[in-house]
Amino acid sequence: MTPPPFQDPEAVPLGPAREDLWSAVRQGDERRAAAVVLDALESSGDAETVLLDLIAPVQARVGTEWAANRLTVAQEHTATAIHERVMAVLAHHPGHRDETPSGPRVTVACVDGEWHALPARLLAEVLRLRGWRVDFLGAHVPTPHLVAHLHQTGPRAVALSSSIPTHLPTAHTAITACQAAGVPVIAGGAAFGPGGRYARSLGADGWAPDARGAAAVLERGLDRPGPAVVHQTVDDLPHLADQEYTIVAETAHQLVKQTLADLEDRFEPLRGYTERQRRHTAEDLAHIVEYLATSLYVADEELFTRFILWTADILTARRVPARSLDPALDLLALQLKDFPRACRTLAHARDALGDRTPLPKTPGPGKSA
Repeated sequence: MTPPPFQDPEAVPLGPAREDLWSAVRQGDERRAAAVVLDALESSGDAETVLLDLIAPVQARVGTEWAANRLTVAQEHTATAIHERVMAVLAHHPGHRDETPSGPRVTVACVDGEWHALPARLLAEVLRLRGWRVDFLGAHVPTPHLVAHLHQTGPRAVALSSSIPTHLPTAHTAITACQAAGVPVIAGGAAFGPGGRYARSLGADGWAPDARGAAAVLERGLDRPGPAVVHQTVDDLPHLADQEYTIVAETAHQLVKQTLADLEDRFEPLRGYTERQRRHTAEDLAHIVEYLATSLYVADEELFTRFILWTADILTARRVPARSLDPALDLLALQLKDFPRACRTLAHARDALGDRTPLPKTPGPGKSA
């Protein structure tokens, strides 16, 4: 099937439609959202433009507004669900579907543990519009089930999506397993870092910043992996031989428990916290340790620092003192004093907190469409 002609997004007046769609999803009005999207489809005549230049930017705004505490979690979930249902309406619109796609087969899936499926869904719909036969497996696909699907269907490629950086170790396992099955992998999503740096370090065969880019990479083609060989994680990431990642990941629960206990002595407001506030503090500490472990996995201090700065802004937006992060990082460093990479990573984030400019304009990890 010949792909539809590309239409310059700047030539399509979608600005008013974006505001109308934003208003509809913010109010939880699914009927109005669907009407806005179908009207935009009628005026532009291009479903891909509507997907990527109307729905995707509004979903990105949903993440930004949640991070700034101007949307509740319930509103964020509602908006995302509306976008998913509206995309289904768009996919089955009589004028913009191909009943018998004849192009190559591709599998689109989220890595195990990744529940943010909308970016992958956008890619799946774009590829369908371009004539690909798409198997969209959705969110949270366990790697053994993904590999079994590949053996059954024999796709030309796998598109793996992840928005949360802490899923990078799992993504690495999935990339290696798909390649061992003889299928090349293109990675996408915010988890893979600025410029796709982690996609490359984890051995993916391709990376793209968005659905249009991914479709272009797939259309150019990816080389199939050679004969399967025994492949160890340290083959891609030799720094893991120091065991810092493994030990931090395996002792995460104890690290959180000890840090929370010690924090009561270092951060006086914690002593007056309610049980609910203490539970949220423990959850925040667990995320901090998880991101620290992931930074050690990919050997990138900036990954952890970006998360800490984003967390500080999230706390500030919710009127929680971000200064509580300083003693938490110090206490973690004391427990990990024998781990040089971990200590350097914590110190780098601690220094960045001192130079922090609050509330960036872009959403934090896992909240970008």
